[in-house]
Amino acid sequence: MLMRTIDADAAWAAFERRDRNWDGRVIGAVRTTGIYCKPSCPARRPKREHVEFFLDAAGAKAAGYRSCMRCKPDEVGREALAVTNAVKLIEQAEEAISLSDLAEAVGYAPHHFQRVFTRALGVSPAGYWRGLRAKRAAEALEESDQVTEAIYEAGYSGPSRFYADAKERLGMTPSAWRDGGRGETIHWTVVDSALGPLLVAKTPKGICRLTFEEDESALRRNFPNANLVADDGSMAELIEGVLTAIDHPQSAPELPIDVRGTAFQEAVWRELRKIPLGQTRSYADIARAVGQPGAMRAVGTANGSNPVAVLVPCHRVIRSDGSLGGYAGGLDRKRKLLKAEGADPLLI
Repeated sequence: MLMRTIDADAAWAAFERRDRNWDGRVIGAVRTTGIYCKPSCPARRPKREHVEFFLDAAGAKAAGYRSCMRCKPDEVGREALAVTNAVKLIEQAEEAISLSDLAEAVGYAPHHFQRVFTRALGVSPAGYWRGLRAKRAAEALEESDQVTEAIYEAGYSGPSRFYADAKERLGMTPSAWRDGGRGETIHWTVVDSALGPLLVAKTPKGICRLTFEEDESALRRNFPNANLVADDGSMAELIEGVLTAIDHPQSAPELPIDVRGTAFQEAVWRELRKIPLGQTRSYADIARAVGQPGAMRAVGTANGSNPVAVLVPCHRVIRSDGSLGGYAGGLDRKRKLLKAEGADPLLI
């Protein structure tokens, strides 16, 4: 396992803005009080010169510090494990699991776990189940000529519920999904970035394609029946966020994405988004995380088919021996992205 390093300035900036996205990535310990906290701790901030940083709570404890009773930094690892286990339970279930049963299974009170899960994944357990059910329906639609049969196979109680979900999540009917996205409107542009020409394309739901060295023809191949509209300036804020994610990832805003793949691909992409800034995971790590420990090659394939570079950070996946492995955008771009994020210098 490669040793991670800490960018003290970036860590302090995260503490100053109480950034929850940095929880679990770094621990701040205050010399004057002997207490260590996570970045989102609501307590008053000490002077910068009184703070030292550790990679985790174990390091702070070993240095003689004690855990903050207010922000409970030791809970971060436990919460992450609970969310991972809950996701596995949801994905293995044929029917929706009640919040109380799910929380009990992972050792939490229902309302507390609702907050923990939503904070970690940006969606409630019930919302995660609805999304999973919609994905199953989409796969069934691709494999079946019978729309109603596919709807029931995916776990819906009837067509009306699926049509309601489809309009909310997909913005299209089941037939349109099966027909290559017919009726979907995609705005797009190609911008200059620090890493070269970058195709940015979005649906009303979010960014659906973000790739290097591609143009409208690539969009046409991937969305053959969609209505493609060249950007008229309305994408400026989104583009600025994308460029910030490349140049200054510590300051990047949360950007909406709208990606679709097989259930396995989307499981891999979700795991990629969980990798903290500045860290890496091996293909084997991701395979274990999605419950398929022997599927390292399939993970590599799913990585390579990721349609949204940078925001779904497939560049953070490396080989078990510490070498970079491949990258659709080229290894030079992969190195630059990892360097900007503060990854281990041995990688770059």
